[in-house]
Amino acid sequence: MSDFLTVFFLLTGSGLILIGAIGAVRMPDLILRMHATTKAGALGVGLMTVATAVYFLDIGVTVRALSILAFVVLTAPIAAHVIGRAAYFTGAPLWERTLKDELGQNLDRRGHYLRSGLEEQDRLPNRDRPAE
Repeated sequence: MSDFLTVFFLLTGSGLILIGAIGAVRMPDLILRMHATTKAGALGVGLMTVATAVYFLDIGVTVRALSILAFVVLTAPIAAHVIGRAAYFTGAPLWERTLKDELGQNLDRRGHYLRSGLEEQDRLPNRDRPAE
């Protein structure tokens, strides 16, 4: 039974990594490529580490596999977010069929801050000034 589970997890994980690789090649812009590789890659690596733990059935290997799984699942989305944000701020082109760019409408590219947040603060009453 453990051999069957090992093969199942290895094939499923490698299939997901293959899907992520195909997505990295076929997607039209950086943001979509990162989405494909991050989601499929993290899940694929996670399943392959689970297969390793199931195959060896050793507490030391299981702890290492779970540590790798936690590290990948916690760091891959954060790294993708930071890379995507940096790419957006430096002007990486979006796909021409992108329908909505909510960040671009409210972003001051020079200071990398949202305009709507500053306008909202300007409309708030000044608490230090007495009411007239």
